[in-house]
Amino acid sequence: MDSIAPERSMRTLARRAATFAGLGLLLYALLFAAAEQLVQRTGHANPLFRIAATREQAVDWLVLGTSHAMPLAFGDTEAAVHRRTGLQLLNLAAPGTGPLYNRFVFEQFLRERRAANLLIVADAFAFYSPAWNEDRFADAKLLARTPYRPAVAAGLWQYVRDDGVSPRALADYTTGFSKINNRDRFRDDHWEGEAQFERTWRPSASAVKKRMAYLYPDGTPDAAMDRYLAELSRVLALARQAGMRVVVVKLPTPAQYRSQLPQEVQFDVALGRVLRAADVPLHDWSTALSEPRFYFDSDHLNREGVNELLARHLLAVLVGTLPRQSRGH
Repeated sequence: MDSIAPERSMRTLARRAATFAGLGLLLYALLFAAAEQLVQRTGHANPLFRIAATREQAVDWLVLGTSHAMPLAFGDTEAAVHRRTGLQLLNLAAPGTGPLYNRFVFEQFLRERRAANLLIVADAFAFYSPAWNEDRFADAKLLARTPYRPAVAAGLWQYVRDDGVSPRALADYTTGFSKINNRDRFRDDHWEGEAQFERTWRPSASAVKKRMAYLYPDGTPDAAMDRYLAELSRVLALARQAGMRVVVVKLPTPAQYRSQLPQEVQFDVALGRVLRAADVPLHDWSTALSEPRFYFDSDHLNREGVNELLARHLLAVLVGTLPRQSRGH
């Protein structure tokens, strides 16, 4: 008799623990579902959200790149391009996303959608540090706005296994941790630069210096450049397999910013070598719009700059009338 009471007590405790654990998991699942609903309601800029949200099964042009490419979707720019050319654009650029993250986004796009053409906006800084590649997968701001999809989770697992992405990124995504703990969960997902699209930059040497320190945290190591140029080559191969025409461009930047870029000639030579091997054209418009009036900060085009770029160069590429190689002036 004495041994029966402790056994009953242990079974009771186990049932209570299981009940509490079940309630905890249920509560967490409800929080996850609520957070996911908010992602759907407030989503906008996240590239994986844009893939899921677009109504088009196929687009004319897909855009990949860093934040420099994002103004091409600000305001009514995409709608204006459609009115003028009849072309449908889908911009999947995001702040600080290098070739590895771009490949991941591109693969997710190809699972669900198709595009006739791919426009890649190349920025040298994105090829020099894991901060803009492997580390971006674990960025809480990106994860907090990324819709949950089993295919995305599977893709993340592959990148953890094969490409050096931290397991924390997969754990965060599958548990919804960053979504549930997002302080800005009720705010629309607009990159802060979009609110500045109408402003004009006032040149500042100190701002440019800080910008360079931020963009090049590891300097310009050759090994990193080679690694991420290889990732670009994989993006080009994916596009070729999908039957897409690819164009790579370098967007304009102000003269003050451009003069401080480290090892830019070295990068241009290496990029050109990769693109020639893949038979992909490069349009270098780095110097096309040097005046500060075309930018809202040290290196991002404002509305006037985007309109000028479209008129001078980009529309011709989109409609296919520009020569395969060009250098803007």
